[in-house]
Amino acid sequence: MGKGGVSSFIRHHFRHFNAAALVDAAQAYRDLLDDNGFMFLAMAGAMSTAELGLSLAEMIRRDKVHAICCTGANLEEDIFNLVAHNHYIRVPNYRELSPQDEKKLLERKLNRVTDTCIPEEEAIKRIEKVVLDLWVEADQKGERCFPHEFFYRMLRSGTLRNHYEIDEKESWMLAASERNLAIFVPGWEDSTLGNIYASHCMRGHIQNVHTVKTGMEYMMHLAKWYQEVSKGHPIGFFQIGGGIAGDFPISVVPVLRQELKQNVPLWSYFCQISDSTTSYGSYSGAVPNEKITWEKLDVATPKFIIESDATIVAPLIFAYVLDQV
Repeated sequence: MGKGGVSSFIRHHFRHFNAAALVDAAQAYRDLLDDNGFMFLAMAGAMSTAELGLSLAEMIRRDKVHAICCTGANLEEDIFNLVAHNHYIRVPNYRELSPQDEKKLLERKLNRVTDTCIPEEEAIKRIEKVVLDLWVEADQKGERCFPHEFFYRMLRSGTLRNHYEIDEKESWMLAASERNLAIFVPGWEDSTLGNIYASHCMRGHIQNVHTVKTGMEYMMHLAKWYQEVSKGHPIGFFQIGGGIAGDFPISVVPVLRQELKQNVPLWSYFCQISDSTTSYGSYSGAVPNEKITWEKLDVATPKFIIESDATIVAPLIFAYVLDQV
């Protein structure tokens, strides 16, 4: 399909309901960028294991995503896939697995994420060996870094390059490290490597538990980033899923406006791909207008909710944004 083909196809066929919301959100994404805007991506779920890097990496390299807030799982799982892709096992009939089948996967050291199993030895342990050296080295020097900064060091060192099992263009973390993209990872301890870091602290391999900086410091870092960037650019908020990856960063605006009395602009665009519903009382299912009451969005802010599967929707929106004539 030629240049403009994807977006033309989407505009022609996606006319109603969630399909129409996708078109409107994608076009408004383009419009924000055309207005010298920056887009902030909030990414929950298992999107890295779903290989969102296939499209997200290009979005980063072509300056269509300017900062990311994600779970610790998404941060590490892109790198797991980078070095162990050929050892992953896909389980297309995962809904039919019995408890005994699951136990067999455990015995094979395969950690299942829906239809995909992450191999313990080739992915997790391989990365642990490399990043542990960085943690210990920093600890001994009295240095402190954010989780993503340690991962950037690891990727830039070239230590893993001989182990890459996918095209480098398909790793969003590699793209982010090349651009030195701003990344924010609240609750990083709720991840595999976060758990492993805690275990090394408990075993005494790392003396200062704060060698890896905390979520509170991430919020302060995000506040500084937002203050600086919003001086010259409207900033949009594109959210995949819910939970802390979205709730944490979107709150930086009321922190600045209400607590620090800084006259920063509100978010200039909002879109969420969600499968959560308002009636369940979840923050993730809250409609965008509710965010007006928290001083995150304005009345005139372009707002979209696409109630669908992010593994389908996000690549389509990214393709639409990238496929400009």
